Amino acid sequence: MAEKTASFQRIQYAFAAYIRDPYRNPPPRGPALARMRVYRELFFNNIENFLANGFPVIKSILSKTDWLALVQDFYAKHRSKTPYFAEIAEEFLDYLRNERDPCSSDPPYLLELAHYEWTELALVIAEGEAPQESAALINAPLEQTIYVSELAWPLAYRFPVHKIGPGHEPTDPPEQPTCLVVYRDREDTVKFLEINPATYRLLQILEEEGAMSATDCMLKVAKELGYSDLEGLASHGAEILRALGKRGVVGAN
Repeated sequence: MAEKTASFQRIQYAFAAYIRDPYRNPPPRGPALARMRVYRELFFNNIENFLANGFPVIKSILSKTDWLALVQDFYAKHRSKTPYFAEIAEEFLDYLRNERDPCSSDPPYLLELAHYEWTELALVIAEGEAPQESAALINAPLEQTIYVSELAWPLAYRFPVHKIGPGHEPTDPPEQPTCLVVYRDREDTVKFLEINPATYRLLQILEEEGAMSATDCMLKVAKELGYSDLEGLASHGAEILRALGKRGVVGAN
């Protein structure tokens, strides 16, 4: 019985190896090759469809050959740790970070763009709600205890990932990084907002330390970035907090 089980497992392993990478693994003995090819196409096309829906910009800027080669490399190399289709995009991101061998056809912003596209998908399915609009935050933002929404993620990239697409494919990063906050609003729509480094740092502080006095948060940003015009920072900061509060990025206790 044990010998039969071992034999069956060998067939399973050979079956899975061929499905993943038919270019390096022979088909298992027994099933007709035509049937194995049908299985192979069904499995591969399913994964390719999920990745195409999760990373439409990446697919649009790569040639068809390069895109399919990228999907095949992921399919052959990566061992997913989740059975959920909704998490395939995160597995693909893990593959790009840790397993992808550099390829001449890979754009220099591939990983950053993949992360940006994954963020949008992750926020669609993330649990939580955006903060309710606060009249106190609008009327006197610097007097409030503020916090960043659990559905608002401050991000910084070397490349302007939110602008990349066919016809706009930079080869070198600009001098200044791109700072964004990607968030899900009160209508459960995922949006992005380009922000300056000071606003990015403000949101980062709230993300790291939790709710705190708006004035204390502003002073901390000023100290870190070397701002001496505290009055000007307070005035500008108040407007920023109002705008972020209206969008549901920041809330007030």
